[in-house]
Amino acid sequence: MNTENIYYHKKPFKLESGKKINNLQIVYHTYGSLNGKKNNVIWVCHALTANSNVFEWWKGLFGDNCLFNPKEHFIVCANVLGSHYGTTNPLSKNNVTGLPYYLAFPEFTVRDIAASHKILADHLGLPEIGLLIGGSLGGQQAMEWAILEPRRVKKLVVIAANAQHSAWGIAFNESQRLAITTDRTFYSQLENGGKKGLKVARSIALLSYRSYGTYGATQLEVGTEKITDFKASSYQNYQGEKLVNRFNAYSYWYLTKAMDSHNVGRKRPSIVDALRQIEAKTLVIGIVNDVLFPLEEQQFLAKNIPGARFAELNSFYGHDGFLIETEILTKEIGTFINTAETENQVISLHKIA
Repeated sequence: MNTENIYYHKKPFKLESGKKINNLQIVYHTYGSLNGKKNNVIWVCHALTANSNVFEWWKGLFGDNCLFNPKEHFIVCANVLGSHYGTTNPLSKNNVTGLPYYLAFPEFTVRDIAASHKILADHLGLPEIGLLIGGSLGGQQAMEWAILEPRRVKKLVVIAANAQHSAWGIAFNESQRLAITTDRTFYSQLENGGKKGLKVARSIALLSYRSYGTYGATQLEVGTEKITDFKASSYQNYQGEKLVNRFNAYSYWYLTKAMDSHNVGRKRPSIVDALRQIEAKTLVIGIVNDVLFPLEEQQFLAKNIPGARFAELNSFYGHDGFLIETEILTKEIGTFINTAETENQVISLHKIA
């Protein structure tokens, strides 16, 4: 069973900044049924502009006949705080003014997003998360949650993410925000404000999601005579328009700010100390030619999360490989799950003996 639901949180939701969001609303999808032991939960944390319908955007890994399926699992995916797809965001009604928040929306962090997942899991009565998975911004959320609640998360899969968002990643995000704020309509207090800027922002972002080789293979001109109207130009325009037609500039601005905030070491002794708080059996997957999240960032995670396994993924698609290379991911994650379950059985036998 696939259902979209809305959870209305009755208490004020306090952010890391100390500011509060009243009447927090969380949109989420569930698939399948919770078993008697409540130990078949698969929780998905989505990336920057995705939504809670994981069967829509992660086909091949999630689906009726996939590794993660509703026959065996109770799958949950929540739309993140600030997003365009239903959870409280800058276009939500500000009860103080009776109008949308727009730029009056409080800034929030990846840790705040993780805290909102915890609230929803409490509401759903889930004592444990059998497997928590996410890529990119989703991987950052999953990591934070595994640190916040080390005993609740039993297995963790982090793909193409890092412990602290890099200066390189922040520079990419700031460049996108500069594009958005250059569009004067962003300050117009209109729901479609900043759309031209958002189109440019998406074009910038796409360069970090793919690679030189990807563009060379898919957007290369066949002839030698063309001097304008290149395929690569059309592609950037198309992808920009595509996002503008399904997202808003305010959510995008705030979510990139949240991504920049990511640092598991904040208000903790150190990044390494924070990663060592994770008790979940962990698989870290890095993409060899990922421009945005270089492989050394995932190697650092695997080195410092206790007992973590590490796998490299070679993808023609660069960073976006975490969404596309589902056959390879199925193999790597399936092997990880089987190994983890075998180890648990061995530990149980030792306890009995």
